[in-house]
Amino acid sequence: MICFNKPYGVLSQFTPEGQWRGLKDFITIPNVYVAGRLDADSEGLLLLTGDGKLQARIADPRFKMEKTYWVQVEGIPDEAALVALRQGVQLKDGPTLPARARVIETPPCLWERTPPIRVRQTKPTAWLELVIREGRNRQVRRMSAAVGLPTLRLIRAAIGPYTLDGLAPGCWREADPQEGRIANP
Repeated sequence: MICFNKPYGVLSQFTPEGQWRGLKDFITIPNVYVAGRLDADSEGLLLLTGDGKLQARIADPRFKMEKTYWVQVEGIPDEAALVALRQGVQLKDGPTLPARARVIETPPCLWERTPPIRVRQTKPTAWLELVIREGRNRQVRRMSAAVGLPTLRLIRAAIGPYTLDGLAPGCWREADPQEGRIANP
């Protein structure tokens, strides 16, 4: 298994498309595939494996592998927004499961993003840590918007026990799939 810190502007696939780069620019190991996805405008941890069963178990919501995100939002979260996230919010495709949500300081060892986020002088920003067990399309961005906090920057910091610790953007390391303790179906 491979842990990869996906930079902004890179697709969760090996083939580039349009303005977005592909994983082949960073990972040349044959026969590994992404287990779960991140949008091109999101950053952070991707897991890749050549084991199809393991790939399915990581990505399948039935196994409820937690995903931890650092979310820079426009605005300052109040307790009502945090409570709503913790209880689950209503999206167009139905309610989300409850999430763990808390305000955090700027994440340690945060790298500069290229291009930088848009900054409005009249709007403060804050960081949230959001832990979810689902993986709907653009879910974290939609959840933050549902509570009035548009996402400016989104970084997946962990998938289960696998983390970004020590990984610069565009870098990868091998990880032991046994660390994940992913239950067999």
